[in-house]
Amino acid sequence: MSGMSQADGDDASHVERSLREPEAFAALFRRHAPDITRYVTRRLGVDAADDVVAETFLTAFRERGRYDLSRPDARPWLYGIATNLIGRHRRTEVHQLRVLARTGVDPVTAPFTDRSDDRVSAEAARHRLAGALATLPQGHRDALLLVAWAGLTYPEVARALDVRLGTVRSRINRARGKLRRELGGVNPMRIISEEPVHE
Repeated sequence: MSGMSQADGDDASHVERSLREPEAFAALFRRHAPDITRYVTRRLGVDAADDVVAETFLTAFRERGRYDLSRPDARPWLYGIATNLIGRHRRTEVHQLRVLARTGVDPVTAPFTDRSDDRVSAEAARHRLAGALATLPQGHRDALLLVAWAGLTYPEVARALDVRLGTVRSRINRARGKLRRELGGVNPMRIISEEPVHE
């Protein structure tokens, strides 16, 4: 679980406490907003990210009474809300991917990259990858990017999207296969992931 220590309490304890003391919900925002923001920014760009992140946490706050308190980590729940909201911005996401395909500028990583030869060739592969991501069905793209960009495990993706684990595996396998073909046999997860993929 990222960002959680015993001293701070788990997410479920903050959600439960927020039912009596609404201000306790702020702990979830402080803990998870930076990662959710980064994920949404990569999918929709900077302009839409703030609104979607704010709406994600507002929706989570409103629905906190239905949160499954047996789940100590709220990340799948929060990413699920964010992904549903991203779905309402499908055109924006596809446009963002096409801009990335054309320019190679990732709104999250661009400020921190150097211009080494390895980086330049990786950026060229990202151009092709972004174009291919734009052609994936929404459900396949959601599942793949929750693993690659949000760092969720397959079971967490299943909870986030409210689908069966087998559906997640199938969507990701099909997405990987299509992307691999588009990239001439290169493993797309090496380009798309910043962290190791968890199954």
